Amino acid sequence: MLLTKKTPTAGGAVSRAHSTFVHNLQRGLAAALPTMDRRAFLRRSGLGLGVGLAATQLTLVKKARAATGGSIDGTGKIEVKRTVCTHCSVGCASDAIVENGVWVRQEPVFDSPINLGAHCAKGAALREHGHGEYRLRYPMKLVNGKYQRISWDEAYDAIVKKMKALREASGPDSVYFVGSSKHNNEQAYLLRKFVSFWGTNNCDHQARICHSTTVAGVANTWGYGAMTNSYNDMQNSKVALYIGSNAAEAHPVSMLHMLHAKETGCKMIVVDPRFTRTAAKADEYVRIRSGSDIPFLFGVLYHIFKNGWEDKKYIADRVYGMEAVKADVMAKWTPEKVEEACGVKEAQVFKVAKMLHENSPGTIVWCMGQTQHTIGNAMVRASCILQLALGNVGKSGGGTNIFRGHDNVQGATDVGPNPDSLPGYYGIAAGSWKHFANVWGVDYDWIKSQYAEGQMEKSGITVSRWIDGVLEKNELIDQGPNIRGVFFWGHAPNSQTRGLEMKKAMDALDLLVVIDPYPSATASMAAMPSDSVNPNREVYLLPAATQFETSGSCTASNRSLQWREKVIDPLWDSRSDHMIMYEFAQKLGFAEQLVKNYKMQKVKGRDEPVPEDILREINKSVWTIGYTGQSPERLKAHMRNMGAFDVKTLKAKGKVVDKETGYDMSGDYFGLPWPCYGTPEIKHPGSPNLYDTSKHVMDGGGNFRANFGVEREGVSLLAEDGSHSLGAEITTGYPEFDHVLLKKLGWWGDLSEAEQKAAEGKNWKTDPTGAIIRVAMKHGCHPFGNAKARAVVWNFPDAIPQHREPVYGTRPDLIAKYPSHDDQKNRWRLPILYKSLQAKNVEEKMHEKYPLIMTSGRLVEYEGGGEETRSNPWLAELQQNMFVEINPKTATERGVRQGEQVWVTTPTGARIKVMALVTERVGPDTVWLPFHFSGHWQGADMKPYYPDGAYPVVRGEAVNTATTYGYDIVTMMQETKTTICNVEKA
Repeated sequence: MLLTKKTPTAGGAVSRAHSTFVHNLQRGLAAALPTMDRRAFLRRSGLGLGVGLAATQLTLVKKARAATGGSIDGTGKIEVKRTVCTHCSVGCASDAIVENGVWVRQEPVFDSPINLGAHCAKGAALREHGHGEYRLRYPMKLVNGKYQRISWDEAYDAIVKKMKALREASGPDSVYFVGSSKHNNEQAYLLRKFVSFWGTNNCDHQARICHSTTVAGVANTWGYGAMTNSYNDMQNSKVALYIGSNAAEAHPVSMLHMLHAKETGCKMIVVDPRFTRTAAKADEYVRIRSGSDIPFLFGVLYHIFKNGWEDKKYIADRVYGMEAVKADVMAKWTPEKVEEACGVKEAQVFKVAKMLHENSPGTIVWCMGQTQHTIGNAMVRASCILQLALGNVGKSGGGTNIFRGHDNVQGATDVGPNPDSLPGYYGIAAGSWKHFANVWGVDYDWIKSQYAEGQMEKSGITVSRWIDGVLEKNELIDQGPNIRGVFFWGHAPNSQTRGLEMKKAMDALDLLVVIDPYPSATASMAAMPSDSVNPNREVYLLPAATQFETSGSCTASNRSLQWREKVIDPLWDSRSDHMIMYEFAQKLGFAEQLVKNYKMQKVKGRDEPVPEDILREINKSVWTIGYTGQSPERLKAHMRNMGAFDVKTLKAKGKVVDKETGYDMSGDYFGLPWPCYGTPEIKHPGSPNLYDTSKHVMDGGGNFRANFGVEREGVSLLAEDGSHSLGAEITTGYPEFDHVLLKKLGWWGDLSEAEQKAAEGKNWKTDPTGAIIRVAMKHGCHPFGNAKARAVVWNFPDAIPQHREPVYGTRPDLIAKYPSHDDQKNRWRLPILYKSLQAKNVEEKMHEKYPLIMTSGRLVEYEGGGEETRSNPWLAELQQNMFVEINPKTATERGVRQGEQVWVTTPTGARIKVMALVTERVGPDTVWLPFHFSGHWQGADMKPYYPDGAYPVVRGEAVNTATTYGYDIVTMMQETKTTICNVEKA
């Protein structure tokens, strides 16, 4: 039985699909070559992975290509295209070998400083995603319950006609756009521009349901909402605390860097309700009750404060509000209260605190295990506060290494369709709109005219709650109409909670459009019969090209950008996402404005915006987070010269010049991790580790961002005297740079006359020339100022993170002590329930009817909603069944045996039928299910409702069919990790 393969083994930290050669090689490296990185060893040995061409053969192919432009035997043209894996956020590079336009083989890039020639199961099976036989091949329309093929022109005309009718009747906010973290940066940016020209902020994407709490919590602590360091930099850590992260399966290749760190003495701590494959590699495993991260983290902090282990000077110089946090922690989180709330005894909490104190620098890793909670923002901030107390932020080997999920979820968040911001986290206030109107070359008042009255500067509905935008009473929604049309543009519905209600929302729509290489669960859910389907509803499927059928940049979790070469032309009748956006804009009447700054290119005879030009527009606009220095030319040079960058630091080794262009990369960090400030000509090297004062700003150094004013209640928020980045001419704290500050400092004369004219009245984020940034850095200063990080965040509901029990819980005793928030009348245009629903659940004794905590997570074989990976025969073979992990004690009480079918039931009324995996990986109070499955619906196979030939090979119940209501109060992050259920033998 395939399920039994999930048992942790000595090699469990790396995908079991890796070859025996790779496994043995890693063991050999650890034993014989502890100081040599894998890439260097492979080069020296001349060995390669047996997944395509050997490394020596690949060299021959490249030489043959250069010499003849054809194959070695002269029978056809062979090309090697460098691309990046389209699955998780590690950013593994792969070389695709293309013969006569056909992708025939692939080779992991041994020169890549990120993956060092390694792939997990998904990366090793990339080629199949480009040539997958189960893809959506043609535009289709749902007719009488079956999908029928139509032409692109028919689809465009019908969809646009419906969009215009909805706009006329209900306004632009009646149409909702769900973007994708699979889009490259250029497509994500263009989609935000597209929906702005349509006239709505009702747009969102995957990050809302995976890391929106990270972005909000981290950005509001020290300035930027992203991973501070890198996978590579973890090799410099002396201790690593993984909490809510199963990296061995979710980000397998990241574990290579952690295993290298362990070889040099790094201690590894894993905190998780489940004994994961990552936990199998830990020096210390801590099992906590799901949702109790704050009691545990503050329990650790209690011992740090009690023993005087905090970094007092660091806190005094660089942190605001730590004394208030200390008082709160010492009063509320004594060892007895910690054990009661999270189930961990004092001795183990103390042991973890001591390990963190004695091994410095240390890093924290978290993923969705920490973010997907009703108090996810507070959990994230608790992790940040712990690192600030230890003085670990802004140091190599330290920081918060927040592993993103999808391959471009970081980039899509940075520049894509967020409902509360424009690209680069510019707010949706008038000043931001005018900045982008200027960059886009369109009139601000024209954009404003596209919006309904009063909606242009109002955050849209989040993707986590589009369901309520459809189903909620209209008088309770803070916009004119309910949502009547939805575009699922590369997004899996089964990755969202409340599946039963989502089906009702889909049935109620007037228009549903799915744009995806694979039809996704949306297609089958929409086609599944129901008594409540809107008779006027129209459903369309449009085949999008994969990222292998276009080019563009993507941003790995460490903020490094990489450029994907186009591997093959779009297959069948698929079209690239940016071509589809352009062609929709033509029909809607704003194509001229959308592509005003771009050249067009022909792809299979049709016009498509040039991705390089879209990136250049990003470079001219997104000053806030430093997406301005990564020109296409610089990124492409980095991709050609991967071997020139150091594995630990990511810095170019010595003098490195690109032979093709003559570009000197000396001093650059691989992928120019943002912020890469100023214009490309300034040649900022990128920032490998955020907030690092030990380096000059022009060597990627920095300090905490002055983003929250200069004082709070009479207390300065700026860094103390002597706390500044290396070489700064201002040796104390300072505010962000604008035209006024430059004049006060006497640096205004460093701008040319033309630059002064453009920068007058502007700050570093809105100066269109980038001159304010250039001058600040010339004087060694960071353009965003130099302030203290905030341990106390006064603009959040809980200024100091507070533990609150989930809305659906199994511990009414703890709910009485740690109740949820008060209900809210208007959050992101919608009301939201907390205490009232929590109290109702207690009153109705839901904890007795559903006594088990239900949580979910990732498998190494599949990714995201899973339609793409479960349609890959090579991956589908590895894991053929949806299952629930259940403790032997709990299984015995229910008469359930290994491999039997069971029903998992929840308070929503949902019943999902899955296979039982009896294991001690979970405790008696908890069950765990993977979230990659769909295609079954409460016991029934949905295969008949997919388009013919475009259904996943492996189908199973979606855990989110059964998950319950619950959202983070700041971001509307969904609660997936802590809800309740029961398990019964089927």
